[in-house]
Amino acid sequence: MNILHNLAFGFETALTLHNLMYCAIGCVVGTLVGLLPGLGPLATISLLLPLTYSIPATGGLIMLAGIYYGAQYGDSVSAITMKIPHASSIVACIDGYQMTLNGKTGLALFTAGVSSFIGGTVAIVVLATMAPALGEVAFLFGPADYCALMLFGFMCVSFVTTG
Repeated sequence: MNILHNLAFGFETALTLHNLMYCAIGCVVGTLVGLLPGLGPLATISLLLPLTYSIPATGGLIMLAGIYYGAQYGDSVSAITMKIPHASSIVACIDGYQMTLNGKTGLALFTAGVSSFIGGTVAIVVLATMAPALGEVAFLFGPADYCALMLFGFMCVSFVTTG
């Protein structure tokens, strides 16, 4: 029940007129900068971080989230139209560019936008429901456990890669 209360409070805060304006500005600016080849979402946030210095903290975080998701969509636009993929838009480059060659660019961009929205929404819901449990598990880990977890991750990567 506490999760639902926290989600309701979060929606109440995020759905104010000022915060929706910050989100829309962040999405538009993030999409415009994300269209540039070579600039991913993290570089876009790094470049546009000074825009959030003069606004309230909640609005700044919402604007940065909008910039991130807008840059993700901008990456898929450049991948679909120009076949210049970024790390998160490789599949959009493979399928979307073929659709562009067949004259279905609008459908490819629409599909990328809708799938990005659905994926982001599912990820946020899963994160919101799993965060308290993961937080409790994280408190059980000590320094030796973190070291073992990092070594396990390095071993998994070394087994998967060749060379």
